Amino acid sequence: MPKVNEATVVKVIELIGTSPKSWEDAAANAIKAAGKTVRNITGMELKRCSATVENSKIVEYKAVVKVAFEVER
Repeated sequence: MPKVNEATVVKVIELIGTSPKSWEDAAANAIKAAGKTVRNITGMELKRCSATVENSKIVEYKAVVKVAFEVER
């Protein structure tokens, strides 16, 4: 945590999560994977959703997310 009167600095990275189930699951997978190497995640923004289709059926959901985390000092 920053000291009193010290500004917080937040970094934002963009990730693509995938899932065979849903866009929500794809976004959650991106956050879960980021959490393995990134500390202090404070939020995320769903930027875009897409899917891979085969034989008129969605086979993979993709979620592009922006992940925000506080920079350690």
